[in-house]
Amino acid sequence: MAITTLASLATATALSSAIITQNPVALRSAPRDSANQQATLWQGEVVEVRGTRMDYLQVYDYKRERAGYIRADQVRMTKFESAEAPELLSVIRYVHDVSGAETLGIALAAAYIKAAPADEVNGSHGTEVLESIGYFADKLARRASSAATLSKSAATTLSAQLDVAAQYGIKFKSYELANGVQICYDGEAYRQVLAMKATSLQIANAALSLTKPECMDPSLQPIARTQTDMWRLDVLAHVNTTDLPVFLKNRVEMRRAMILSNLAYARSRLQTAPEALKLSGINTAAAALAQQSIRAFASVNKNELPDDDLPLYNDTAILVNANRLAAQPLSVADKHDHNTLALLTSGGQPGETCVSLTDGQHDLKTPLAAKCTYGLVWENSVSINRERNALVVAVQPMQGWREMWVFRKENHGWVLSVLPPAATSPLLGYIEFAGWVPGGKQMLVARESRGEGKYKHNFEVVNLDALNIERQASDPTILGPFQRWQDPVWKNTTLSVR
Repeated sequence: MAITTLASLATATALSSAIITQNPVALRSAPRDSANQQATLWQGEVVEVRGTRMDYLQVYDYKRERAGYIRADQVRMTKFESAEAPELLSVIRYVHDVSGAETLGIALAAAYIKAAPADEVNGSHGTEVLESIGYFADKLARRASSAATLSKSAATTLSAQLDVAAQYGIKFKSYELANGVQICYDGEAYRQVLAMKATSLQIANAALSLTKPECMDPSLQPIARTQTDMWRLDVLAHVNTTDLPVFLKNRVEMRRAMILSNLAYARSRLQTAPEALKLSGINTAAAALAQQSIRAFASVNKNELPDDDLPLYNDTAILVNANRLAAQPLSVADKHDHNTLALLTSGGQPGETCVSLTDGQHDLKTPLAAKCTYGLVWENSVSINRERNALVVAVQPMQGWREMWVFRKENHGWVLSVLPPAATSPLLGYIEFAGWVPGGKQMLVARESRGEGKYKHNFEVVNLDALNIERQASDPTILGPFQRWQDPVWKNTTLSVR
């Protein structure tokens, strides 16, 4: 969205121009309410004023190439002169938080850019106006994304406002999702803000808008998605959180934590050869990213979170925790002791990892149990109970969704069961091993997920025979087994307790 594009729609005339301030406005053939309606004008559109009659303005609409009359109290007059700039800026600030007035705000911003002197447009006031354009466009996009819930009249008005915004060079992107359509502003005004001398608050607002996860193209392939995440991380690097209000700093750190976690997962996916992981003990690039994501999340001040940000805080915790195993080193000694129960990985079909349970009498060719997956097998999560009748490993089939595979010894041999985070469509969630209860009959599990409009966060005591939940609570301190038998590694590294 270039400034010239905005200005081109507001050419000064011998008299003046008028910005439509209401929705809708009738363009009539005569200066009377009973006259025929020539067209319907919408908030933010600009018409040329050619005269006055009674309480009507005689105007010409260049877009529709039609003349007519509109009521004088339905417009704001302007000649786009520099003397008007301070007043226009004041009105933009007033309209900033008026719901439904986004196109009016965009039109006023366009008028300011044309009216104000060049040094003012390139200065702090110009930066403020550009940020306002981005803010108005963002609000309009959010309203458009929820258009399915609007009445027919409101939907018509919204559609017209999107068309008016497009006349000012505002561009939107739309993405088809399972639960509807996501409309997003392309962020050009915010990009200009980042290129200008802006305040920390303005940069933070611009960066948060440009890096919204819901506005990433869901059809992107993994490499393109990783490149986009790297760009998003670079955008957030412009933000100096020192001078920001704590609640806004929290939002920046949560966004940074999510992006770093995404990159840690993507980097872990590149580690396709199990031998390479065995040799190094850890994927150092993925580990560094995962550790940074955990530190970013840890820097969030939970006591300074507005109520509206609590779901975002929980979603960030789920995502970071689902991918945190990238930062956990591999226990090489346990993996290579082939005289005892062990879990080994090998390649299967292209892209597959096969998991085999072995012991002194059973190797990869004749395993006790085996299963192949296209998911990411976190070998550093393997844990065997003291009785040697159960083993667990974390497997992540997709970003932000981590399952747990449970190998159990039964009378007829070993069986494998897959425990998902929740019985919903995969969105965000993890289930993780939290400890073994002595006796070989129970294990401790932490589970957190969001899907199909529901959020769940539980700590559970699970029966190993049937894998059913015997006891559960939202606070682990309520459960006696968690107080006595929780795994120390889990306790020190998990984000499920926060």
